[in-house]
Formats: sequence, C-alpha cells, structure tokens
Amino acid sequence: MDNLTHSLVGAVLGQTGLKKKTGLAMPALIIGANLPDIDAACFFWLEGTEHLGFRRGITHGPPAMVLLPLILAGLLWGYDRWQDKRGKRPEDRLPVSFKWLFLLSFIGCLSHPALDWLNVYGIRLLEPFSSQWFYGDTLFIIDVWLWALLGLTWSWSARKEKRDENWMRPAKIGIAVGLAYIGVNWAITETWEANYDLNARVSNPNGNLRQVSTIASPVPLYFWRREIVATSYDSQYLIPPDKVDAVLNGRPNGEIGRIPEQYRLGGIECVNEIRAAYQSEDLRNAKTQKFGQVEAFLFWSRAPFATRAEGGSVILHDARFYDPRARDRFSVALPDIECEELPAE
Repeated sequence: MDNLTHSLVGAVLGQTGLKKKTGLAMPALIIGANLPDIDAACFFWLEGTEHLGFRRGITHGPPAMVLLPLILAGLLWGYDRWQDKRGKRPEDRLPVSFKWLFLLSFIGCLSHPALDWLNVYGIRLLEPFSSQWFYGDTLFIIDVWLWALLGLTWSWSARKEKRDENWMRPAKIGIAVGLAYIGVNWAITETWEANYDLNARVSNPNGNLRQVSTIASPVPLYFWRREIVATSYDSQYLIPPDKVDAVLNGRPNGEIGRIPEQYRLGGIECVNEIRAAYQSEDLRNAKTQKFGQVEAFLFWSRAPFATRAEGGSVILHDARFYDPRARDRFSVALPDIECEELPAE
C-alpha cells in the first residue's frame, strides 16, 4: 500500500491507547509502519525495471520484522537520552521504555507487510528463506476509501482526547470497520472469480477446453468492481470491469468462449521465447544491463505478455499494470529479441 495508508494505520493504532505505553510511542508506531519501505533506496543503484525484482522482499521478511523494530527502538531510545542530556527533553513526554518501544515498533512494522499483501503487486513474505510471491488481490494499492476511514477515525479520536472524553473507543471502532471493509473486498474478489468461473476453463478455437489462471484485480475508486486478467492456453486477456458482463454473459454452464480480439493482449508463446532466450548461456555469460532488467521483470511479473512497438522491437508488459493510453512504467523493451509470431494487441 502507499505510505499515507501505512502512516494512518500507525497513527490510529496509537489512538487505541498504545501511545500511552511509553514516551515516543507514536513515532515508533508510525515510523515502524513505514520502515520496511526502506528498500526504496534501491532506486539509487538499480537501473530500469531491476527494482521490481528487489522491492517487497528482504525488508518485508521475517528477519527484518525483528531487526528493523530493534534498530528503530534503539534509535528512539538514544534520541530520548540525547535530548535529556542536553536539557531539551519535553516535560510532558512519558518515561521511555525500551521494551515497549521495541514492541510498538514491531507492531508497526508487522502492519506493513499485512497491508502490502492485500494488493495484486505481491510481496515475498518469507524472504530470505523463500522467494515465493504472495498476493491478496483485495485492495487497490491506493485506496481512497481506506484513507477517508482512517483519517476520520484519527480525527474523531483526537477531538475526543482534547475534550478529555473516551478517545480510545473511536480508534477501536475505526479499526474494526477497517477490518470489515477489507473482509468485504476479499469477498468481492472471491465472488467475481466464482461468478464468472474464470478459474475453470476457456475454450480454444477448436472447442476444446483448457485451464486458465485468473486475477480479479481491484480498480481505483470503485472498490466494488474488479478488472479481470485471465491467462488462457495461448494468450493474455485484460477485461475491464464494465466489459466483463458483455464478454462473458450467455456462456453455457458458466464456461467462457473465445474472448473477443479487442481484449486480447499478446501471445504467450512470445513470452516463452523471451524466457528461453534470457535463460540461454550466451546471455547469462554476457550479463548485460538489459539482461538484469529482463531477469528482474520476469521474476516479478505475474501476468507477462508481449507487444510489438513501432520499429519492430518487442516490449514486455505485465497485464496487472497495463494501460495502453498511458506511459507504461512496468515494461521493458527488448531490441535483441524477435518472436516468430506476435499477435496484435
């Protein structure tokens, strides 16, 4: 999720009463909720799409969930001591407990991968023990409704606190409503996939049935709708939420017929050729800059497909983050690759 969401979660957790456990509790919760994103520093040394294979990995895994809170608690504790020695420690600050600073930093850090898991981008929850990607497919990466809920919850609680009323109750209610909202969105994703039977089968031109994999991807603003990404035996399909009914209705027994050409993104065979080419010994030995970018992209990609740009070069995309009307930041050009047959978009 975005860092505003992470920060609001840390702030609301503090308003449940956790901020009274120790001095500097709120910084521990809010900074901790954002700390795993320290891996964004990779933009300083990685080129192109190489960051895709690095982000949401080592700083989001089990060892980081212990080490990052420990480092943060140590820094906050040291900061309090430094202020005290200089005579600049605020008089109204509670006594600082290293134990509580660590526990609150741990809670904040733990909330980060829990939220990141909820979208289609994915997260490697077990890194460095396993590089498997996990996907929740529940919330869009920037959810304005969650912003509103968390922001209003924090504001409500803060106003109650100023009036010396029960300020912890609003935060607890807000967290309960937030969890219910996440649960509803998870159910929506499951329902979209079940209703259209996209995890079952797709019919090829000869009428035979083949297995497909499906992603019901949340969309911005309209949290109750989903964009369908389906990979059939030969192609990648992207079906916008307003087109799903038109494409799929009227199919016997819930089976999906040949999806119309205008929603077809590119040939799976070309992607397989690209994978084979970039696993060849020649390219592996060369270790060119482009090799690193493609290797990282294929490691990260969940729904890869290829298109041909003007001039004939092949471009590798991911259907989860594809918008033909905008500049595609999640793509890599391959001037040294030629696919034998590349269907049109």
